[in-house]
Amino acid sequence: MRCAIYARVSTTDQNCEMQLRELREYISRRDWKTAGEYVDTGFSGSKANRPALDKLMADAAKRKFDCIVVYKIDRFGRSVLHLNQQLAALTSHGVRFIATSQSLDTDEKNPTSRLLLQILASVAEFEREMIRERTLSGIRAAQAAGKVVGRPKRVFRRDEVVRLRDVEGLSWRAIGKKLGIPAMTALDSYRQSPCTETVASEASVSSGKRTKKIVAA
Repeated sequence: MRCAIYARVSTTDQNCEMQLRELREYISRRDWKTAGEYVDTGFSGSKANRPALDKLMADAAKRKFDCIVVYKIDRFGRSVLHLNQQLAALTSHGVRFIATSQSLDTDEKNPTSRLLLQILASVAEFEREMIRERTLSGIRAAQAAGKVVGRPKRVFRRDEVVRLRDVEGLSWRAIGKKLGIPAMTALDSYRQSPCTETVASEASVSSGKRTKKIVAA
């Protein structure tokens, strides 16, 4: 049995190591083979499109593995609609789906698990909506109390960004370091400057090469 591992966390300050460890041990105990590990970090379960998940589904269509294992069903997705679509696609490809900690398996010999999958998916979606509502309520309460909500605004000389780039020819990283701001913030500020026209790509952030031209203000 060739198994693909899928793990997900919602924020970048979390990691999937616990999920991956449990799933590796699950596969090892059954003498199955690991066909690949697909990990999404910093993506909500409500999103139907995630980089690793998209690749997983594409590889499932190519039958690169026989089974997908996840730690919990909400790691795979929190939307009942998306989950139904994904499971239907996996079934059509002949790929089995297992949520190890919940003993859920879409194997044809276990029809009860299919019903439980739908129930748990509905619960996961309900929990997500409750969390979202509590978060919005907290934000509204904080705003009513006069508190500043969200990331603090960065204060810096935007004309200095243009001068450092056009006159001194510094890279975005060098400009960011000099002004105490991220390189992407410097790039965004330059793009929004009224005296420049953007023809840059995101690659310019890492290369530091100038890819803009000056036009009349």
